[in-house]
Amino acid sequence: MTRLGGFGDDQAGRAGDDSLSLALEIADAVDSLADLWSVAAQGASLRLSPHQLRALRILEAAPGLNLTALAESLETGLPTASRLCDRLEAAGLLERALHPHKRREVRLSLTGHGLQVLGEVAARRSQALAAVLAAMDAAERAALSRGLRGFLAAQDGGAPGAVPGS
Repeated sequence: MTRLGGFGDDQAGRAGDDSLSLALEIADAVDSLADLWSVAAQGASLRLSPHQLRALRILEAAPGLNLTALAESLETGLPTASRLCDRLEAAGLLERALHPHKRREVRLSLTGHGLQVLGEVAARRSQALAAVLAAMDAAERAALSRGLRGFLAAQDGGAPGAVPGS
């Protein structure tokens, strides 16, 4: 969690630090959500690392990428991306095929099994999140929904302090 009782925690309680205090609360909630997300994914029939899942998601969104484009998307080096693809291919989740017009380029795409595993992970994550949301009362869910829409609008609209394009 974010609030570990270290340096700077005394500042969060000062008057005028409402945004910082709220940011710390949200960071704690995001940590909790990330844990829920990870645990739900690990319950799938095939356990994959977060990096493997991320690679599969990237290839789901952009089938036919080459290794260089995948490595750039993962923000990793070519050797690391290549080993990752080796493991995904060995698990039957990814296939490599020669580019029809560029003999030296290999296209990467998901297999049917890879798509099935991604679907299972997404379903498990949705179920885990739905269980938590069901434990909230209707007013809390509505407030959360409004708050998330406001957050996304502020982020996309270039509000002060927003990180463009994130």
